Amino acid sequence: MTVRRDFKEPARCRPDLVIGRDELYAAAREQLTRGGSVLLHGPAGIGKSTVLRALAADYGDAARTVLRCSATESESHLPFLALADLFGLVLDEISDKLPAAQRTALESALTGRGESTLQRDGLALRLAVLSALRALAAAGPVLLVADDLQWLDSASAELLGFAARRLGDTPVQLLCAVRTEGQEYDRHLRASPPDTLAVRLNPLSSAQVSALLDHRGYTDLPRSTMREIHRTSGGNPLFALELGRALGESPTPPRPGEPLPVPTSLRALVLSRLDMLSAEARRTLLVASAGARPTLALLHAAGRENAEAETARAAELGLLTTEPEGPAVRFAHPLISAALYAEAPAQERRAAHAALSTAASDPIERARNLALATTGTDPEVAARLAEAAALSRDRGAPSVAAALGLLAARHTPPDGTPAPDQHRLQAAEDAITAGEVDLARDIAREVLTRATVAADRIRAWEVVIEAAGQALGDVDAVFPQALADAGDDPRLLALVHYHLAWRKLIVEGDFSEARQEAAHAAELAARGDDRRTELMALSFQSSTETLMGHPNAPATIKQAMKEPQDPYVACHHNGVGAARFRWLMMSDQLAEARSTITALLREVRRRGMVESEVHFQRFLAETELRSGHCGRALDLARESLRLARDSGIGLGASAMLASLAEASGGDVDRALELAREAAGRAEEDGDQMYLSRALAALGHAQLVAGDAAGAVGSLRRVRELEAGLRITDPARGRWQGDLAEALVLVGEPGEAQDVIDVTREHALRLDRESVLAVLDRAEAMVRAALGDHDAALSRLTSVQDRLAKLGYGLEEARAAFALARLRTLRPGAGPGPTSYDEAARLFRRCRALPWLRQVDEAAAQRAAAQRLAVARPQQEPSDVLEGLAAMERQVAALVMEGATNREIAARLFISVKTVEATLTRVYRKLGIRSRVDIVRLAAGRHAK
Repeated sequence: MTVRRDFKEPARCRPDLVIGRDELYAAAREQLTRGGSVLLHGPAGIGKSTVLRALAADYGDAARTVLRCSATESESHLPFLALADLFGLVLDEISDKLPAAQRTALESALTGRGESTLQRDGLALRLAVLSALRALAAAGPVLLVADDLQWLDSASAELLGFAARRLGDTPVQLLCAVRTEGQEYDRHLRASPPDTLAVRLNPLSSAQVSALLDHRGYTDLPRSTMREIHRTSGGNPLFALELGRALGESPTPPRPGEPLPVPTSLRALVLSRLDMLSAEARRTLLVASAGARPTLALLHAAGRENAEAETARAAELGLLTTEPEGPAVRFAHPLISAALYAEAPAQERRAAHAALSTAASDPIERARNLALATTGTDPEVAARLAEAAALSRDRGAPSVAAALGLLAARHTPPDGTPAPDQHRLQAAEDAITAGEVDLARDIAREVLTRATVAADRIRAWEVVIEAAGQALGDVDAVFPQALADAGDDPRLLALVHYHLAWRKLIVEGDFSEARQEAAHAAELAARGDDRRTELMALSFQSSTETLMGHPNAPATIKQAMKEPQDPYVACHHNGVGAARFRWLMMSDQLAEARSTITALLREVRRRGMVESEVHFQRFLAETELRSGHCGRALDLARESLRLARDSGIGLGASAMLASLAEASGGDVDRALELAREAAGRAEEDGDQMYLSRALAALGHAQLVAGDAAGAVGSLRRVRELEAGLRITDPARGRWQGDLAEALVLVGEPGEAQDVIDVTREHALRLDRESVLAVLDRAEAMVRAALGDHDAALSRLTSVQDRLAKLGYGLEEARAAFALARLRTLRPGAGPGPTSYDEAARLFRRCRALPWLRQVDEAAAQRAAAQRLAVARPQQEPSDVLEGLAAMERQVAALVMEGATNREIAARLFISVKTVEATLTRVYRKLGIRSRVDIVRLAAGRHAK
């Protein structure tokens, strides 16, 4: 019997659960599967009930009987109410299985007939609850689901705790949730079965909050607003959803510098204790909520004379957190500050800002508060805001600069100098720098509706194009309009042609045309004396030439590095520093590449350049991966992906690099998932350049996962794409060695050799030493597949030494692994000892866990083959085997050793399918029917 009691979750709750809760959900689900109990705990609104319902719905079918109760605060004074919820519907089933005294006590408690109290019937009631659970469990497993344990009536809580501690091996599990703010869940844990797992639900990340709001339909909110929702909600999903709903219903979004609108439901939830404060104390807290970094000294300077006593009282009520070692005044939750501010009348808010505009020591804070205290236009206020925005920019806070710039535009008269739209355009450019692309695009579109000055319109078009990111095909219509607005002004035309160069590369996939557009843009910029655009165009031209393998690439880089330089271009992700980094990486100068990208990353973080930080974090991860520091690369790649998801910038590229890092040092399944995500994003954006990179990552992950056929399919497509793009430098994606290796594994050594020959020609021309070494490693596998083991072994030994000198630790380890495997196949080597220790040591040094697992598996296979050879001595092949081809002889020889098809495939670097096909040919040539017949022929006996 199963009692559902309406605990099944609504269908819409399950997708919410997955957002940010998959790990803890899996842990709780595993605990229940093992027969244990689970206690979920966390603050109000954190999602405990959602997870509880999902777990109950997911696991409930495994139990014969499911009992449920959900307590409320208003009913917590009613004794035995939770007990009645749990056992009310099963009382008839179990009552005749209880002793008379226990049955009478339990029926009295559940039905209210007669008087039953813990004081009078305590022992009988305790034993009755325990006996009832045992009786139900005798017919099958029991799952008890209890929500909001903190509101459980004390009598029911006492009885359930007594039974839970004494259930022992009885198949009764508890799945409970309780509201907690800290570690006070301990008392509830003590009242649970001894094997109970306590799971705390923590706040969601910014990206998870964004995903939750997207799922609930709040998809039109700018990313900057999403981040403000995360900050205000503190990552609490209930608070975030309520804030999102309020924004969705609001006819006008909050203006820059203003907090989010807080719905009445949340105000009541967090401000119920405000009535216990005096009016003056509330004004003091309002001033604190209006300040960016309130301290007691700031409150005093703002005229709040009794700030110490008033904040102390607020801390007693739980509105503020105490800071015994610091002067900061901190609200217990960001929502308290937002709700307090939203609750205050507009006049009181302005008064608080006016006080802070003179009290604050920081000029940025003084300007911000002055703006929020002022109504209407005021040239002096606008000027101070513009100065504060410039100071924020210098401090590396472009997001703050954008907000201040928009405030400056609001306070600038229509005929002011600079004009309001000048402030808006600067704010849009600051928003781009900060990664606030939605905000930047909205500002630019607004300016374009009224701007008539060509320079302003081109600035706005540039923001629209930049905000599109890799999806330049979505703004195709912009380019003809921008060219028309630029007229014959070389400065304006240079900007448009610079972005046209990117369009040629990303949308059309034409490196040659992109290079020519970039060169034209550089010429126009030089003619118009626009050094910044000239440097950006030269940097793009040099990067394109580097990827193409164009002979002018080094000269163009030198030209881009000539003085005078522009500090912004020098550290931009498409600037000269990044172009030089790419050239260093492709030229095998890993140490210098690492120092270059580390310095660039440090600078963009100082400047607050979010988009550049995403890319440079990825570049650093790539450098560490090439150097064989797989653990470090994995950490950096995961952090880059988190930053990309949070900002909405460079998601495809970050997923691609994270896939490579996972395949080398983490989870291969995750690598496959990320590579497919990256490829999907590139195809959606129409980005041919990154599509080839994503497919190369997918092919690599498939190769590591043992799917050689899948790797061949993905990498053949990369080969076609890059041929169409006219990319000739093999150091760009470094996928050619993987393709050749996969082709050998699927039994296509001829095509593998063709890939090697074509790639080697370009690598020799461009002096790509590491690429040549990897190609030699692949060619050794080709030769081994064709039976020329001596040549293969000689080449692999050389390859390992060359890769070690170049600093490619992971590739060196792969060469050592291939060398160890080939030594087991050398003719005449027999079953003698072959060590995989060197490969294991190198992979362990790299923290290349997926590869290390492959080494362990190969070593185990070799040991098994040696044991088999000792048990059944190897026979010399009969003369009849001499008519077989080289590959057929190798397969037949391994069959004689007792190797399985899978072991043969691993040792010969071919697929199991190829082994099966080869054996079929052997059977046909020798006139036999099975593996056993091969052994008999080798022993000189006729097949029967």
